Amino acid sequence: MTEILNPAGGVGEITHRRILHTALPIVLSNATVPILGAVDTGVVGQLGEAAPIGAVGIGAVVLAGLYWIFGFLRMGTTGLTARAKGEGRHGEVAAMLTRAVMIGVVAGLFLIIGQVWFFRAAFWLSPASPEVEVLAGKYLQIRIWSAPAAIAIFGLTGWLIAQERTKAVLVIQLWMNGVNILLDLWFVLGLDWGVEGVAVATVIAEVSGCALALWMCRDVFENPAWKEKTRVFDPAALREMASVNGDILVRSLLLQAIFMSFLFLGADFGDDTLAANQVLLQFLYITAYALDGFAFAVETLAGQAFGGRDRAGLRRAAYLASVWAVLGSLLIALIYWVAGGWIVDVMTTSDTLRALARDYLPWVVLSPLFGVAPFMLDGVFIGATQTKDMRNMMLVSTLIYFAALAILVPLLGNHGLWLALMISFVARGATLALRYPALEARAAG
Repeated sequence: MTEILNPAGGVGEITHRRILHTALPIVLSNATVPILGAVDTGVVGQLGEAAPIGAVGIGAVVLAGLYWIFGFLRMGTTGLTARAKGEGRHGEVAAMLTRAVMIGVVAGLFLIIGQVWFFRAAFWLSPASPEVEVLAGKYLQIRIWSAPAAIAIFGLTGWLIAQERTKAVLVIQLWMNGVNILLDLWFVLGLDWGVEGVAVATVIAEVSGCALALWMCRDVFENPAWKEKTRVFDPAALREMASVNGDILVRSLLLQAIFMSFLFLGADFGDDTLAANQVLLQFLYITAYALDGFAFAVETLAGQAFGGRDRAGLRRAAYLASVWAVLGSLLIALIYWVAGGWIVDVMTTSDTLRALARDYLPWVVLSPLFGVAPFMLDGVFIGATQTKDMRNMMLVSTLIYFAALAILVPLLGNHGLWLALMISFVARGATLALRYPALEARAAG
């Protein structure tokens, strides 16, 4: 479908103020997501046993792995919508929201239908103890019912980010996490529902969060393009969406293979080490989501600049966002260095787990410094929808990670596992940096 470009398209002036205006609500929003994971872990940690912590950890990671297979929906929606906005194609901006919600709902139903096979495969890969597997199975059988809402939220938030409406994303996340935390405390500590209580709380939070996100996007329904079948199902637009999302899907699968193998290999060292790694992974999630806030900002601005053929704007967006991301990573590392031990003590009452977590805490302190480059470059490539490069470099980085595992784990045990993870961060940043000059050249037309 042909669309007349609106002269209001383009990226506009990129300033520190604009970067922060877009990034800070996302930083706050994303930081609350792993905080919720920490609360989940902390609540079941008050039971004083390793098995419930491991069960919630494995259950959450399995679902995160399944959901983030569809993480392309958030990233692809942001990139394609931002680029369409930069080109001035506002009808396509509206149609993108409809496509994103439809894909999210269908994907969630697919997971519900296939849950038995997905969970069986996950437990086949995991060498956790029978007690942990039983508790994790109960958790998963409840959580899966909110899959359509959880995945649709990816597309809804991606669309809002592309509009630079990040305050709306913050409101949605605060609502979901607030509801989830309150229900966690009530169901687990008040009603003594245990692991099942954590799962029910999350289902309620995700369904209500999806409804709120749709309400936040209500202004798009004033544009009739959102419901025009010929536009929503335009073959050229669908092919492009499939290509971009397919590349991001492969990238997401490879990234999840890294994190899931990390958790499952940690289980080989016993339930206590598995639980300690799970406690420390909450720190990494906080780091990732905080740095992703700046990456989301550069996705939006890089996408608009690429759509407007503004090479200078693309470079400026990448530079300014990265400056703030580096400062943020240094601050996070400092916080972990000073207060990491205290945070571990809050998250679990087990002396054994506290001691084990402290042994591996230095890796957590280093993680923001190793992670800042890949997070920011991912944002640039997603925003510019240059996803083939991102897919290919992720494949190279994954091969490097598994080679590091094969060498380091037999030599260093769980420390080798953490070192291999850090190496994967460095590999992702270095390989994407090699492809950045070609991306700029394409932006210039």
